[in-house]
Amino acid sequence: MENNIQFELVSPEEKLVSQPVHMAVIPGDEGEFGVLAGHASLVASLRPGVVELYEQAGGEARKIFIAGGFADVSAEQCTVLAEEAVLVSDLDQTKIEQKIADLNEDLGIAEEAADKARIEKRLVLLKAKLSAVTGKLAA
Repeated sequence: MENNIQFELVSPEEKLVSQPVHMAVIPGDEGEFGVLAGHASLVASLRPGVVELYEQAGGEARKIFIAGGFADVSAEQCTVLAEEAVLVSDLDQTKIEQKIADLNEDLGIAEEAADKARIEKRLVLLKAKLSAVTGKLAA
């Protein structure tokens, strides 16, 4: 465990992850950043995107979608507090695409600025989920 960092991922519903990892890649507001053991301390705001957890160097990543939040990083530990978190493998591309289509329709008929803003915020989150599933940027 000497080359690992303790990683915690917590959402309002549950603690999704609590384990040592070799590296975590996290979607910061200003771009993705990697966290290894010995990382400088920082607190970062997170955007909707995918957290990638590598249990060993060169291994496959465990991918978890987060809907934004905060990361608290020290030399020994990284804690992500996410507004929402779900395994990418549990996301359903067809359902997400349908929700996007429905919201685009709602946006077209919304009249109040507050309604439009609420719909646009939900669209941003759903497009980030779609990108997580497909590995491509959503239009």
